[in-house]
Amino acid sequence: MNLVVGVDAGGTSSRAVVATTTGSVVGRGLAGPGNPLTAGPAHAAAAVAAAVLAALGDHPPESVVAATLGIAGPATATQFAPSLAALGVRAPVTLVGDVVTAFASGTPAPAGAVLIAGTGAIAASVRADAVERTSDGLGWLLGDEGSGRWLGLQAIRTAVRTWSAPFASRIATQAGVATADEMVYWAQSLPWNEIGDLAPLVCAAARTGDPHAKAIVDDAVTHLVATLDNLAADGPVVLGGGLLTGDTPVRDGVLKVLQSRGLTPRTAHDPATGAAWLAARPLSPLTPAALHKALLGSA
Repeated sequence: MNLVVGVDAGGTSSRAVVATTTGSVVGRGLAGPGNPLTAGPAHAAAAVAAAVLAALGDHPPESVVAATLGIAGPATATQFAPSLAALGVRAPVTLVGDVVTAFASGTPAPAGAVLIAGTGAIAASVRADAVERTSDGLGWLLGDEGSGRWLGLQAIRTAVRTWSAPFASRIATQAGVATADEMVYWAQSLPWNEIGDLAPLVCAAARTGDPHAKAIVDDAVTHLVATLDNLAADGPVVLGGGLLTGDTPVRDGVLKVLQSRGLTPRTAHDPATGAAWLAARPLSPLTPAALHKALLGSA
């Protein structure tokens, strides 16, 4: 039985999927950060290898015929191949951008666009398993407009300017501060995880009709759609990241705008499985669409 490996090598964890070339997932594995920029090359390679080893289970590593790794930032296959070879996985290793695996997890189309809003925000046009162009993805200081961290920052800015509003009270309670001055000092220390954790609160408040939260969400939708429009890309649109794949008012707003244009956006699924589809596609007896449906449930 020929197997393929797909990996989503993220900054907080590495997820691996082992699948057959006919579209059956036979194992999944989870390990530590696999991004060389955040974990360092050696630790990233070790984490990816650990995730793959867990996903292989009792399957022989020698049965792997191809591996595709999705990763953000600069990296090369040679950084990961030796650690995989040490496991017995000596198949060719291909690296693609994590936006490519996000796109691949949502559609088998050869070209289109992906819009991702999680902690950060980015849009990319994808063609032939490569990124043609990106929009935003510039980090919290220069961009990532409409992202979870952006929502948190906007919540803090709104709270300190409308301190008597119920919305400010919600933000202050979660931040653990009692005055606007304390909020300013708290924010100046840049507690990034806590700032990002405000995003669900903003979404929940918007759902209940809070005007300040709704305004922030509406602005997020406007920014995200503008980020996508900046690409002027043809083909299907895939939505990725927690804010656009979960049940959030941000997703609702983006869907409403895109559907009003006659578009039917796809939703990204597991990027590690998307990477496995990329690895299996040239080796499979199935058509790309049939293989995609078998692995990811859509075509």
